[in-house]
Amino acid sequence: MGTIWPQSLSEAKGPKYKKVADTIRSAVDLGSLKTGAKLPPVRDLAYQLGITPGTVARAYSILTDEGVLEAEVGRGTFVAEKKKPVPDDVWSRQLHLLEARDPGHVSLFSPRIADMGQVAAMREALHKVAEGEARSFLNYPTRDAYLPVRQAAAAWVSQSPVGPVSESDVVLTHGGQNGLMVVLQAILTGPQPVIMVEDLTYAGFRRAAELLRAQVVEVAMDEHGIRPDSMELAIRKTGASVLCTSPEVHNPTGLHTPLERRKEIVRIARRHEVQIVEDDCYRLGETRTSSYRALAPELAWHVSSISKILTPALRVGFALAPEGRSTELRRAAEYGYFGLAQPLAELLRILLTDPRLPDLVAAVRGEMARYVRVAVNALGAFDLTWNPDVPFVWLRLPSGWRAAAFTRAAEANGVQIRSADEFALRDGRAPHAVRIAINAHVPLRQFEEAMLRLRALLDNPPEQISV
Repeated sequence: MGTIWPQSLSEAKGPKYKKVADTIRSAVDLGSLKTGAKLPPVRDLAYQLGITPGTVARAYSILTDEGVLEAEVGRGTFVAEKKKPVPDDVWSRQLHLLEARDPGHVSLFSPRIADMGQVAAMREALHKVAEGEARSFLNYPTRDAYLPVRQAAAAWVSQSPVGPVSESDVVLTHGGQNGLMVVLQAILTGPQPVIMVEDLTYAGFRRAAELLRAQVVEVAMDEHGIRPDSMELAIRKTGASVLCTSPEVHNPTGLHTPLERRKEIVRIARRHEVQIVEDDCYRLGETRTSSYRALAPELAWHVSSISKILTPALRVGFALAPEGRSTELRRAAEYGYFGLAQPLAELLRILLTDPRLPDLVAAVRGEMARYVRVAVNALGAFDLTWNPDVPFVWLRLPSGWRAAAFTRAAEANGVQIRSADEFALRDGRAPHAVRIAINAHVPLRQFEEAMLRLRALLDNPPEQISV
């Protein structure tokens, strides 16, 4: 155990408990401390390092909570067996716990939008909902009761170039992911339908497909998004009938598919009668070109939400069908969950018709852009894709770093980010890159410090490449 310490920590700068925890964690990762190895008692290690027993105890506690160590009453503290990776949703919950235990930890795992007054607006709206007619709390949802909500949603969605939208075209969903599920339930046919996705893609496409017993195949990308030749080949080889894509803001790379490329994709889709499902949930700003639904109104489906521009807490999204297929989409939603809870639908109506909404949205966009600029100032010397209206940046790692090793090193330095591997299909290949989400829940200065920690890692790649 003594060989893992480069020097006494008695005069080290910064929180000593973090340095103890980081050193032990690194030794476990490198194999210097094997599974089952017993660590010294707290007082013994404190004496060896010239620090207080409380400092060592805090480090042990952090590592035990993380699963690196395990404590057995009466026997001591040992290096725990490495656990299998946990699902993303479980890991996301753990991140909140890490932040609660360690204020220096910054999660850049998923975007967290700034509160620019929308929380106060939601509280006011909740009061209005609570004072509503008693029967609205006792009845099942009905289409007639939801007419004002759908009208407000249609007005909201129509701000983007998605083609003609009336209230009857809008299906209210429980967030964007639920919107994708409802759309796919409405259109997938056959014993094992095939869905095409970009070779790096939002994991929700894959999860929705798995739940619906569909096969997922990847389509190659270039700097403009989906490559038409790769899409045509995938259709011919697999008989794919659906393309799921994010052309306005591609998740995770932040790329944008220009109009001419979209038109090529539409020509192929029409030739092979392929349905296009467009996910438009990550855009904060104005659209740069027409959506697939506007370009191909007979075959394109559109999904969006308020999660990245107002709040993800309400879990509200919008799904639009192509011309003539709204009934299929409504049926899928009604059979699946009847509709949004009526109090939630009323809350949504109040928010979407609030005259302050345009200013709130503009303020959120402006504040998120401030955080993006800080990230660019810190990391712009590297291969970075960014946009002030996108709540994440995409970083291609310099020579010497692999994505898995970099994310581990970042976590050891109190910064949680996503590896490109998390966006690849299970048998696909991922570049050495990471997605860094914008977290406006932490002060701008703390966010900047996290960016500088990442830059320090980028400037100092390991001498040996980890695999």
